Amino acid sequence: QVQLVESGGGLAQPGGSLRLSCTVSSRIFNLYPMAWYHQAPGKERELVASINSDSIANYVDSVKGRFTISRDNGNTAVNLQMNNLKPEDTGVYFCNTNPPHPSWSWGQGTQVTVGS
Repeated sequence: QVQLVESGGGLAQPGGSLRLSCTVSSRIFNLYPMAWYHQAPGKERELVASINSDSIANYVDSVKGRFTISRDNGNTAVNLQMNNLKPEDTGVYFCNTNPPHPSWSWGQGTQVTVGS
């Protein structure tokens, strides 16, 4: 069973930065398009950034220019650098494939709280 373990969340002030990491226990991690998903309080989980196997990244408009997704195939990890954080970035962040893998369970996520 593949495990997804997210880390790096915390409390940040508006305009601050956080770096999230997700390790994936898959031997063929390098073949998967990966993504970060954001679940704001009381809302559905939504994709915010994705990266394919060729490391081509895409972002939703709300995070363009502020977030950067990257992958480290050697360490089977996908990262999310979050800059210029806004209160609306608050929520739990998860990683998974893009689209979410039908056989993988979601990880516990990592909580990001943006506030002064």
